[in-house]
Amino acid sequence: MPQELVLENDAVLLRTLQSDDFTNLLPFALQEPDTWRFSLVSAAGEAGMQHYIDTAIKEREACYSYPFIVWDKKTGQYAGCTRFYDINSAFKTLQLGYTWYGERFRGTGLNKNCKFLLLQYAFETLGVERVEFRADNNNKKSVAAMVSIGCTIEGVLRSNMPNGEGQPGRRDSIILSILKNEWFGGVKEKLAIKIALVP
Repeated sequence: MPQELVLENDAVLLRTLQSDDFTNLLPFALQEPDTWRFSLVSAAGEAGMQHYIDTAIKEREACYSYPFIVWDKKTGQYAGCTRFYDINSAFKTLQLGYTWYGERFRGTGLNKNCKFLLLQYAFETLGVERVEFRADNNNKKSVAAMVSIGCTIEGVLRSNMPNGEGQPGRRDSIILSILKNEWFGGVKEKLAIKIALVP
């Protein structure tokens, strides 16, 4: 993948996350700690956000992931982050996740616009055959959002990893996916209609 990448439509712009984006994202880390309730990597607090960005950039340099910062064109504000990760060029697969948005950007249609651009790039530019999504099985809002963009639920991995930072116990992870033939066989068209209907 290129060193710098911009994906955009009329509603949103995604660009490669940079180290100086710390100042753009710090308000979320300081003011909205619940954002990372179900996340494996918390960005709460100043040190948490710095660690989050540093880790994401190191993983991009290692070609394991590709993080984006999200700009909401409707409000003219930075809204959060998302990324491709577990990129496997040989198998033509990747995962899409580590997605979070500030409270005021949730339920606005922003996520569907981001997912459309990311899925379009994955299937039509990178040529992957499968995009996988994972979430804490207790995060019902996240699961519902993934189903609403066309994901198929494949199953649940029981107790497959620890809960997020500072939380006791282990989590069950739900696995969802979209396949290339599904993207071109109706998922793309349905998602395009949904984002066109968002005011």
